[in-house]
Amino acid sequence: MTKMVVAKICGVLFLAALCSSAKLNLNTPTFASSYVVSGVLQLPYAEIKEPFTAMFDGPNKRSRVDYYNGMVVSLLRGDMGQYGMTLELAPMTNYQVRNQRMCFQSNGTVNATVMPQSVLPDLTGFQKVSQELMNGKMCDLWQMKQAIGNKSNTYSMWLDSSNQDPVRYEMYGYDSLLGSHFDRYYLDYVQYTADSSIPASAFDPPANLTCGGFPGPGAERRVRMNPMSEYVNHFDQHVDEMFESYKKTHDKKYKDIKEHEERKHVFRQNVRYIHSKNRAGLTFKVAVNHLADRSAKELKIMNGYRYSKGPHGGQYFDTSKYNVADLPDQLDWGISGVVTPVKDQGVCGSCWSFGTTGTLESALAIMSGKLIRLSQQQLVDCSWGEGNNGCDGGEDFRSYDYIMKKGGLSSEELYGQYLAADGYCHDDKVIPVVKVTGYVNVTTWNATAMKLALFNHGPISISIDASHKSLSFYSSGVYSDPQCGNKPDDLDHSVLAVGYGVYMNQPYWLVKNSWSTYWGIDGYVLLAQEDNMCGVLTSPTYATVAMP
Repeated sequence: MTKMVVAKICGVLFLAALCSSAKLNLNTPTFASSYVVSGVLQLPYAEIKEPFTAMFDGPNKRSRVDYYNGMVVSLLRGDMGQYGMTLELAPMTNYQVRNQRMCFQSNGTVNATVMPQSVLPDLTGFQKVSQELMNGKMCDLWQMKQAIGNKSNTYSMWLDSSNQDPVRYEMYGYDSLLGSHFDRYYLDYVQYTADSSIPASAFDPPANLTCGGFPGPGAERRVRMNPMSEYVNHFDQHVDEMFESYKKTHDKKYKDIKEHEERKHVFRQNVRYIHSKNRAGLTFKVAVNHLADRSAKELKIMNGYRYSKGPHGGQYFDTSKYNVADLPDQLDWGISGVVTPVKDQGVCGSCWSFGTTGTLESALAIMSGKLIRLSQQQLVDCSWGEGNNGCDGGEDFRSYDYIMKKGGLSSEELYGQYLAADGYCHDDKVIPVVKVTGYVNVTTWNATAMKLALFNHGPISISIDASHKSLSFYSSGVYSDPQCGNKPDDLDHSVLAVGYGVYMNQPYWLVKNSWSTYWGIDGYVLLAQEDNMCGVLTSPTYATVAMP
């Protein structure tokens, strides 16, 4: 036998051995070129479980993904126009319409040709590592590991061992710089069907809709057009672009690269949460704001209200003294010039001081005609004796008690600017500009009583459940979240009710917050009136005032 023949035989034997030990690398599973699949996208760090249904028609270059049972639909058509077209169907609410179905369109370009979006990954490079149970099924587990800089990512795909149908796809990322997992998401596939007969009409927008321009800036628009590209194709350029823009807009500075990456990680998850909530077709919208790089723990610190049982010495609000027929349909004390501009309490649980000063500022302005900024810092520094705890929380009634015992509250101009931190008390060196003669508890859990108090006495200090991300990133519309509590123990944040009204047939309370004008509607939120949403009616108070 010649050396060449031996070499060929040995080569074949070596290749056979290699294929035997790693044969799955050369024969990774593939999915049908056309299919229909339903499932749930789960983002544990972003607190999201989002149902989806997808249709993929590879041969004809078109795809459709329905989110939240068709609330939002993403259509990618590589078969339309020279470079393809992306369409999104979504409900829109503005001052003219409510939840009107709209079609948004973006055309591909020579540098970005539109291709259909699969919700099943390309398993090239994956290796079969084991068999295990997943979602109640015995599965083949395929994995691929990838290292980029200080990040190591593990991509895992579980396929039903009996028929190779997809069961779960997961991404798990570890960052050695942060010393922790920086990312995780997974798609659970509930029902998968190979289908080459998907009708073309399934990829067309409704005939009664005219598709217009796609809203939003570039990076955010791209991820809105095709959300699945981030999770299936690992596209995250939009996060880099949005974070750079975010840092410039809000003048964010971080002490080192580690904090920068930590903040970017938090920002990524909050952006995912924001986009997913907006796909759910709620009565309100959420958006990236100055809080988007803050963790849940940091957001919670800002909610500094601490509830204590009892009337606390406040007077009872007697509705029999007032005529319900006098109530206007809408009320906004802000346009009457008796509400000071929105401020930012910062990362300090001093919200209780803003609720207190808010109702006092307005009461003083209504009585005297002078709108004066009162000092939250004086309350933070000096009302510890009444049981308030500065940046670690407090209550409005304790502030009223302090002011009555002290003989009044000074202005921000006289006491000094708000510091967003505990400071040295110097109330003995300033003169008061307002006295508190008493306070009233509007604790009837009755919307009519609240309206009577607002109309007859001005803005009211209220406490709400502000523990939910949906409120942290609120941007417009009437806020309503079934998870928002209204029991006394649920309340964790003090704000100022300044009016009420109806928006698109939905009654709301107009509420001033202390999270800056970057938050909400220039610092305000429309809180739904139904079911005592978030506890608006649970513990409202206002004070009676006098000049010193």
